[in-house]
Amino acid sequence: MTSILTNHTAIAALQTLRTIGASMQQSQAQVSTGLRIQTATDNAAYWSISTTMKSDNKATAAVVDALGLGAAKVDTAYTGMSAVVDVMHQFKARLVAATEDGVDKTKIQEELEQFKRQIQEIARSSSFSGQNWLNTDVPEIYDDQTNQVSVVAGFTRSKTDGVAVERMKIHLSQVSLFNSTGGGLLQGDARDVGNIGGIRRIGYWDNDAKWIEQWAPQIQGTGGRPLKTFDFPGPLVFDDPSDIIEFDVTVDADDPATGFAAPLEAGHTTTVTITRAVLDTLKPGWNGVIDTNEKYAEILNVLLAGSGAHVYSNWSMRVGPNNWIHDPVTMGIGTLEDRTLGLTGSYVGVSNVTSSFADTGVSDGLSGYGQRAALGLSFEPFTLHKDGNNADGVQIDFNFSINGQPATHHSFDRTYVNTVLGKDTGKVETAEEMAVLLQSVLEQDWDVVVEVTSPWSLSIRSNPLTDRLSGSSTRVVLSDVVVSIEPLATMKLLDVDIVKRPDLLGEYITYVDTATSKVIAGASVLGALQMRIGMQTEFVQQSMAKLDQGVGRLVDADMDEASTRLKALQTQEQLAIQALSIANANAEHMLQLFR
Repeated sequence: MTSILTNHTAIAALQTLRTIGASMQQSQAQVSTGLRIQTATDNAAYWSISTTMKSDNKATAAVVDALGLGAAKVDTAYTGMSAVVDVMHQFKARLVAATEDGVDKTKIQEELEQFKRQIQEIARSSSFSGQNWLNTDVPEIYDDQTNQVSVVAGFTRSKTDGVAVERMKIHLSQVSLFNSTGGGLLQGDARDVGNIGGIRRIGYWDNDAKWIEQWAPQIQGTGGRPLKTFDFPGPLVFDDPSDIIEFDVTVDADDPATGFAAPLEAGHTTTVTITRAVLDTLKPGWNGVIDTNEKYAEILNVLLAGSGAHVYSNWSMRVGPNNWIHDPVTMGIGTLEDRTLGLTGSYVGVSNVTSSFADTGVSDGLSGYGQRAALGLSFEPFTLHKDGNNADGVQIDFNFSINGQPATHHSFDRTYVNTVLGKDTGKVETAEEMAVLLQSVLEQDWDVVVEVTSPWSLSIRSNPLTDRLSGSSTRVVLSDVVVSIEPLATMKLLDVDIVKRPDLLGEYITYVDTATSKVIAGASVLGALQMRIGMQTEFVQQSMAKLDQGVGRLVDADMDEASTRLKALQTQEQLAIQALSIANANAEHMLQLFR
């Protein structure tokens, strides 16, 4: 159709030219930039992914730099640790040399002092970028939450688009040689709990009158039976049928002081009667004469058979530096705590004494109660520290038993101490706090009373209101104490002195060997970290390259395809221009009709 108002052919040709121009512009942009997707309008999904991944790649590039910084820190610490190992070997060699007879220990100690200074200098100098892992200042080096240092390891993005910087961590307790608050590999372990408030120490005098303290496999408190002494009054001559000695002996009555609920057990009473007829029947060869305390005890024990009481006369007295002879005067009467009598008390008492003699030795009021067992503890403050192997801190385990009953297992740790005492330090600082702690631990299985007897002592005993047993058969036993972090190094390298303490030379050698092993282990930790940093650096670099390739697959243009398309579009453009020219030429022919 031909129209004088509208040149449809020209319009179509112009539209084609515009479309070709737009395609040419896109192809030219791809050829010039190398990108198939440059803006979100090109492909919103791919553009978003590629832009995010490019950003992540830049962050990963920063990780490579951080790994280099971390590697320098580790290398510095490892170099220092290796140097210390070499010095420790020489230190141990000098100690071994000091065991030789006649060697000048003073000269060797001078060398040891130089070795100490060298180790300290190495530790102080092993610093990079303001960080020193060998000479530290950590308030709680055993707390894995506060003693960690780290090296950047990677940048990650989760499937929910959460991002995180991954880190390689190291505990300073593994590598620190000297820490300001203790606990370094060459220092004494600051977690030492000592005698744990008194629950494992015993002391005694040795043969050289030296006081020795040591940890004991068990400590116990034992009760005691009453033994009341009296004097033998001299020969007792029964030469008249009316001569008599008579009295009552009561054993194992309940002690009113314990506060038992009524009724109290009155005990078992036996009446003892000595006359000439009794003596002639039982001891006819004595002719009615009791002339020694041994004979007096003998006849009394015959008459007390089955009573639960016993009379003693086997005392000795010193008459020279190493000369002891029998004491002819002193005697004693006590309970045998014969439980077949069905009694739980511990008591002996003499009453209702009647006699034809002026003095019988025994008298009314000769009585006493036995002692109930109580375990005495010598309190010293202690602290349960944090412990990387146990989230609840250092743990104490022990067994406990009363009066021979099967032992029960008990334990407490730092968390328990803090909970019971309302603290966050793990410290047990007073005897009162120790009493509260032990009461809480033991009362889960036992009816016990833990009492403070002085600012530095306390006792554990069964509750006398519920446990009626008294005397020598009572026992309170605490045994098998185990501390979760022991054994610990209690020596310090800087304290080694073979001149002042030559007696500790053997222990010094053992300690230095153990300390050297710890330093070697620390160097191994650093070496393993070095290896991992190298592997991680290589991996991150490869990951960046693969990330670039992945982004390229999304947004990069195919240059062969783009250039070929551009050439085709250029040809189409020429054809479109020619078509437009032809369309316009037809319009010119129409104008000639109006001339």
